Amino acid sequence: MRQVVIYRGEDGYWVAECPSLRGCISQGKSKEEAVENIKEAIRGYVRALEEDNLPVPEENFETLLVAV
Repeated sequence: MRQVVIYRGEDGYWVAECPSLRGCISQGKSKEEAVENIKEAIRGYVRALEEDNLPVPEENFETLLVAV
């Protein structure tokens, strides 16, 4: 399980990022497509780390909603 941040980019595409996996980012034309794409990106990221015998970072991301 990984936390993902999703937001609309300037180009109108939805951007999805996995903050606990530095640089793991994807996008899609819809939210659903962006979520499917980031799932694939996360699987590939973790697989590459494991193949290189590198540690897989633990989930350590926390979100807060702040009213201003």
